This record gives sequence, structure tokens and C-alpha cells, in this order.
Amino acid sequence: MIITVSPFTLRRTYMFGLWQLPILIMTTLYQAIACYKENKLAPPGQMIDVGGHRLHLMHVPPIYPDDEAKPTIVIDHSLGGVEGYLLVRELSRVAEVCVCDRAGYGWSDVSKQPTTSEQSVTNLDIALTKANVKPPYILVGNSLGSYHMRLYAHRFPKKVAGMVLTDGLHEKAMLNMPPRLRLLQLLFLSGFITSILGSALGFVRIAANIGIFERLKPSLRYLPTHDLRPVARSFYRPKHWLTMAREMARLNTSSKQLKVANEFRALPIVNIRAKSFFKPSWFSWLLPTKEIEEVRSQMHADLMTLSTRCTQLPADKSSHFVWIDQPEVIVQAVELLLLRVTVEPVQRR
Repeated sequence: MIITVSPFTLRRTYMFGLWQLPILIMTTLYQAIACYKENKLAPPGQMIDVGGHRLHLMHVPPIYPDDEAKPTIVIDHSLGGVEGYLLVRELSRVAEVCVCDRAGYGWSDVSKQPTTSEQSVTNLDIALTKANVKPPYILVGNSLGSYHMRLYAHRFPKKVAGMVLTDGLHEKAMLNMPPRLRLLQLLFLSGFITSILGSALGFVRIAANIGIFERLKPSLRYLPTHDLRPVARSFYRPKHWLTMAREMARLNTSSKQLKVANEFRALPIVNIRAKSFFKPSWFSWLLPTKEIEEVRSQMHADLMTLSTRCTQLPADKSSHFVWIDQPEVIVQAVELLLLRVTVEPVQRR
């Protein structure tokens, strides 16, 4: 069969391409100028060399210091999130707080090292040590960050006073997901890869400027602009989406690494469980929500066996993104741990 294309069709396609090119040039130039201006501003924390690349670490003292010795709160982000910055303001009311961007997120450099939990934990400990952030720590791990915090507590038990796992993951269920969820995982991965190009061309920044993300996640409208700024800065950049894709691609490897981190004896742990993974919306009916919730239930059951002092807090108005929908529950969890933890008096820096 011979397929013919009329000259009119070719001309229309050519003219459409010519119309697109100036727009792509303008959006890309807009992105480049915006990134240049942002790069001229100093990061809020310090840049620490962890061996071949630098991590950004922000250490915030308590707003209301007292003479009582307390652990330092160390926050690790979710997959693709830099939401720790959304929690600093409230958590610093109860203790000093430390946020460290994993390689490729926020102000941190992209790394050639594997984007796995094992490597993230190694880098985090180097950064905390070089920054002179004294233990003990209360570890707060959001979603994928719960993997890293559990593995950190396993590797450095003497440095950890307690853990908060925010709608965390458990490797048993993650390694045995049904086929439909594996397909969904690949769909997310393809979206992250596409967004690498989209952010480079300025589309992600423009989408944010016209309020697309607030329409998708209305809770964002109520967050202070100052707290959102470092989060948005990361999402605008291709390295952010590249790191998301790399972490997603290595998720099974990280899950296998977590098999050793399931025995914490009497370590105080607060497991926060969101009401559902996604809030009901116009697109949630397209997703295999039943399978997602079954996997989540299994994960939370397994997380509750990590310690003899494991408490579950419900985030009954929240989706998986508790740090946006109900951040007060995370603050409540940390306060609960502070009541359970006794710290030997230490000399203040």
C-alpha cells in the first residue's frame, strides 16, 4: 500500500513547526535567566563535600531555646520532594531542626553514585558529622525518606533517639506489588523522564506561575510563600526530575537494602498513617485505588512491628502528602517522641 501526503499537509506541518520554535526559544530563555538569577542567591544552609559532590544542609536552632537538652530533628524528604522546608518553621518551635537535600535535589549537586537508600544514608551521616550536628537525633522520614531513616537507625543506633515515619514504605509489600501497581510505577517513571525536558524548556516553571499545581493540589494555596520557595526552586530544574527518575528506577534495590532494618527493640517510633494515598478527585478514578490501599495497609501493619514502642497516629484528613495536608500531625508525632526520650545534658554550641 502506498501512502501519499499532499503538499498542503506538508506545508501546514512545516508552518506549525515554525510557529512552535519561537515559543520554545522564549520559554527556554526565560528558564535560563530565572535559574541564573536564583543561582546568584546564597543557599539558606551550607554546602558540604561528601566525597565527589556537595550536599546542602540547613541547620535551624530552636525558636524558643531552653536549658533542657533535646535531640536534633533530622528530616529526610520523600521521593521527589523537598518538603522538609515546609516543616522547619513549626518543628523549630520544639527543637533544633536539620534538613539535608539528597544529591540532585534542592541546592545539592547531582551525584554519579547510586541513588539508593544505602548511599543516601552514608552521605547523610558524612554531612551531619562535617556540619557538627550533634546526636542524638529524632529522624523524620517522609514516604521514601522512611527507608533512609530506618536504615540510618540500623547503621547508627547510638545516634538515634527515635523515629517518625510519615506514611512510610515497607520493603515486603514494595517487592511484592501486583502487576497493575508495577505498571503505575512505570507510568510515574515515564512522567519523571518527560519532565526533565519540560523543566529544561521552562514549562514546569510556567505551569507553577499560572497556578496549575494549586489546581492539582489545593492545599498548596494555604502554605506560606517563603516556605514554598525552596521547594519550587528545586522542582523547576531538570536535575530534580532526573533524580526522581533515578530513585524510582533504583527503588527495588533500596527495598532489598531495607531487609536488614526491621529490628529496633524498644526504640520509640511514631508511624503516621494517612487516610488514603490520593484524595478523591477527577483523576483518581483512573487509578487502581483498591490495590494501592491494600498495599498501604500491609505496609503499615509491617511498620508497626519494627519496635516494641511503636505508636500509630492517624492523619485522617490527609492524602499520602501529610506534610502538605496535615503537617500538624508530624509536629504532634515529634512532640510525642520528645516526651518519651531522655537526653543527657550537653553543652550548647
